[in-house]
Amino acid sequence: MSHTDEPLGQFIHDGLSQGIPREQLTEALIVAGWNENQITGALSRYADTDFAIPVPHPKPYHAAREAFIYLVLFSNLLISTLALCTLLFSIINQLFPDAAALRQSTYLNQTTRWSISVLIVSFPVFLLVARRTRRALQKTPAIRGSAVRRWLTYLTLFITASSLLCDFSVLVYHLLGGGTTTRFVLKTLVVAALSGTILGYYLTDMKKVEVDT
Repeated sequence: MSHTDEPLGQFIHDGLSQGIPREQLTEALIVAGWNENQITGALSRYADTDFAIPVPHPKPYHAAREAFIYLVLFSNLLISTLALCTLLFSIINQLFPDAAALRQSTYLNQTTRWSISVLIVSFPVFLLVARRTRRALQKTPAIRGSAVRRWLTYLTLFITASSLLCDFSVLVYHLLGGGTTTRFVLKTLVVAALSGTILGYYLTDMKKVEVDT
């Protein structure tokens, strides 16, 4: 299906074919309820020339590069989250030690060092890639509707939501068995807080995408 089969794309195509200025098309669409991101994206499909009919821009195909960028983004997000979760677990274990565990101190020290090491490497990568993608979205709002971006974002949301559901399922299981401890409850809250933050942020972002597209 071509973009001219869509109501917005068809309207832009017909308007430009009749020589109607882009400004007037934009004003009419805004009055009709379309937002500026949608209009800009539709108009950007055509070159701003004086040719008798609309001249389409070639559609770049950067799916592979885009997939790579978002895979790096979300993989480092998940790795950083796991490392932070492990680090917080280690701190909780130190604050509420298990008297029955042997050589706990050595194990906790190693776990803490590994978690901090992973965070030092992965979290800056996540921030850099996130900054790059944010700038790209600000420069070209139309790419918010990218299929690659949507699929990988929803995949991350699925993993996060699954972790959250498993976390609360384990909590309910222990509550029913009467085996909860302060340490266990704190760990559950850590997982819930981290998963809930990621889930809330990206769900809000994807809701904006659905509205804009």
